[in-house]
Amino acid sequence: MIDSTAPGGRLTDAEREFLLDLARRAVRAAAAGGPPPIPAALAEESGVALAPRLLEARGAFVTLTAQDRLRGCIGYIEGIKPLVEAVADNGAAAAVNDPRFNPVESAEVDDLMIEISALTPLHQVSGPAEIVVGRHGIVLAKAGRRSVFLPQVAPEQGWDVETTLTQLALKAGLGPDAWRTAAEFHVFEAEVFHGY
Repeated sequence: MIDSTAPGGRLTDAEREFLLDLARRAVRAAAAGGPPPIPAALAEESGVALAPRLLEARGAFVTLTAQDRLRGCIGYIEGIKPLVEAVADNGAAAAVNDPRFNPVESAEVDDLMIEISALTPLHQVSGPAEIVVGRHGIVLAKAGRRSVFLPQVAPEQGWDVETTLTQLALKAGLGPDAWRTAAEFHVFEAEVFHGY
């Protein structure tokens, strides 16, 4: 579980709503060909204080779905920027830079469900026995290749640990059993929330 008192702890309902609004505005701006919103300006406009949790460098993913189908998902695994900036950047990128999909069009934005995953720092585990499906996001690294699944992916697909690691190996461009030898595993947790 994510410790609500620690840095990177649980966000308040107001902070979640602010981040969802920020992500939607970033998606809307990107679909229209503009830059993402400036978090500090939006906070001032919305009357929201940028609490330390929002300014802490954290990994974050923004996932877009339309009628229960993935429409875009981009994120930072590691905390390279403040959470608010990561959400703005990745909202825009999920809309127009996910190579698996055509760019989101302005007419689609209001119908998209936006999901944000605010991540805890990565830590290495010795192997599959330490991975808890549904709790851990997983990064698999081997032979200069790397792939990641957010914590919610395996339960959504009905996968156990072995199936998840097989799918991660395939996603990394490796053979299905590549995870069984000489692979590194890092895990993280995520606070996941969404809205329309």
